[in-house]
Amino acid sequence: MSRQSDLQRVLDGGIVAIIRASSGEQLVGVAEALYAGGIDVIEVTFTVPGVLEILSAVKRSLGEKILLGAGTVLDPESARAALLAGAEFIVAPNVNRDVITLCRRYDKVVMPGALTPTEVVAAWESGADIVKVFPADVGGPGYLKALHGPLPQVRLLPTGGVNLETIGDFISAGACAVGLGSALVESQAVADGDMERIRSQAEAYVAAVATARAAS
Repeated sequence: MSRQSDLQRVLDGGIVAIIRASSGEQLVGVAEALYAGGIDVIEVTFTVPGVLEILSAVKRSLGEKILLGAGTVLDPESARAALLAGAEFIVAPNVNRDVITLCRRYDKVVMPGALTPTEVVAAWESGADIVKVFPADVGGPGYLKALHGPLPQVRLLPTGGVNLETIGDFISAGACAVGLGSALVESQAVADGDMERIRSQAEAYVAAVATARAAS
């Protein structure tokens, strides 16, 4: 798939699910549960041990059913390794122009992280497809709205502090989509192997995005 079609998939779904677990087997199960609940854009972070093997395992299990990405990617070497392992998009908590350049070279979606207006504009001008506003819980929906006002052309993805109570406010504030970690994929559910809980949470968030977008 092309970068543009993958970007559209992120925008259409409105949710980037961020998953972490102690084993690849767990993560494959979590990814399958998220997909069953209606979420098909899934990010595995580089903070997970053996992340490259896990990316490959998830890719083998779900293939094109999901758009698979790698998160917490801090350097171009890690980004290239993730792409070779099957990732289709790259997410970072910071702005690294070399990572952005590499992703554009290989026609892959890239979402660097930024917080201040200067960082957001720097990420956008460097070629970001979406700018991850992180940590979004610092300023909440009000801060996102303040960023979006003078920068309506920048696609903003708040991550951190997004939950069922705040998701509507973030979307109405201008979020093109949201990043969801532990609020969606609860650590206890992962530890217990409670995939039904993860599936039901996914359904709840998908419904919340649809409701918020309709209201906006």
